[in-house]
Amino acid sequence: MQYIQTCDNTNNGCFLCEAAAAGVGIEKLTLYCDNLTVVVMNLFPYNNGHLLVAPRRHIGGLNDLTADELLAMGEVTRQAVGWLDYVYHPHGYNIGLNLGRVAGAGLPGHLHTHIVPRWNGDSNFMPILGETKVVSESLQEGWRRLREAI
Repeated sequence: MQYIQTCDNTNNGCFLCEAAAAGVGIEKLTLYCDNLTVVVMNLFPYNNGHLLVAPRRHIGGLNDLTADELLAMGEVTRQAVGWLDYVYHPHGYNIGLNLGRVAGAGLPGHLHTHIVPRWNGDSNFMPILGETKVVSESLQEGWRRLREAI
């Protein structure tokens, strides 16, 4: 929750804006940056390789995207799936947007697409009984492996 609360409705303190401004680097877990988009590893991932694809511009809604930003996000999402396929070989993906707090957006001020790799049997008792998710690789190691793939 502390991480999610670092982004308000301005770009002040937004971790996605900070990642875009910093550029590619492990410090902000930024894997990729171009003129329109940024790809960041989720600091609190649902699974290994959980990525966020966002516009560089601090906007909160789909209708705020320009046509170029929308196209770029789609293309970068497609590329990111290729990186994840190469590194992790998942059996499938959950890819989507949570638009608005009521829909699960912990960061409603900066639109982003989640890419969550999935494997057969990746759900277990830990989230239910232990109220925690087990991720078997450090973020730093995942970042290094994905950067090599890019």
